[in-house]
Amino acid sequence: MTLTTKHFGTEIPSVGFGTWQLKGDTAHHCVLEALNAGYRHIDTAQAYQNEEYVGRGLRDANVPRDEYFLTTKVWMSQYRNGDLQESAKASLKRLGVDHVDLLLLHWPDDQIPLSETIGALNDARDQGLTKHIGVSNFTATQFDEVVKLSEAPIMVNQVEYHPFLDQSLMIETTKTHGAAMTAYCPLAQGKVIDNPVIAEIAAKHNRHPTQIVMRWFVQQPGVIAIPRSSTPEHIRNNNDIHDFGLDADDMARISKLRQEDTRLVAPSWAPNWDEPLAA
Repeated sequence: MTLTTKHFGTEIPSVGFGTWQLKGDTAHHCVLEALNAGYRHIDTAQAYQNEEYVGRGLRDANVPRDEYFLTTKVWMSQYRNGDLQESAKASLKRLGVDHVDLLLLHWPDDQIPLSETIGALNDARDQGLTKHIGVSNFTATQFDEVVKLSEAPIMVNQVEYHPFLDQSLMIETTKTHGAAMTAYCPLAQGKVIDNPVIAEIAAKHNRHPTQIVMRWFVQQPGVIAIPRSSTPEHIRNNNDIHDFGLDADDMARISKLRQEDTRLVAPSWAPNWDEPLAA
């Protein structure tokens, strides 16, 4: 069973497997493990330097190409018109596929006119290098601008999101445009395991805390989560969330944790993030 969210006529699996920091054979074996565990959405990026190994995992799993959703991201150094399209072709070669399902801009970059980059991204779609396009780490204001500039629908904004970070504004912004919001670091780099509220809800359902959090994600309309792990047991557990549900009180208690507003990923090139909505 695959839980999905539908945007612009396309069903996207609500749980994907993230591959950030997975290198070489580890990336290969983890992608294979994820697909064998029922994941049907794999996320990578040029900057992760693992597309070749992700591609090996895809091939070894023997899952038909039309049965999984594949995302990669273009790095900022490739945002010029022409450079972006060529970098996308290089990604396809490394991945061993003839297209990705979703091609994202990895971070905003004010060194190159956004209109030029969005035009190039649309051209990559027109060339058939990707079925859909989107962005990652864009603020709500920047996302609004991207939507205005793009001829094709902007399907996703991929951002950091976990129970301890308020992304209310981003969720509302993507929803307004009919897009999805994809959460990276959904388990807060393991910090959800030690939270007493999540632990209490996990005990109530006889589940692991990470499964509770993953269930919290898929019960939020228009939200996708891409947990990453290099441990086979954890990879399987994070997707074993289909035979139980959280009630309204469970959901509210976890959502209230966002008041901590803890951001874990803040590189020097990050934008000035939007203020969260008032509680």
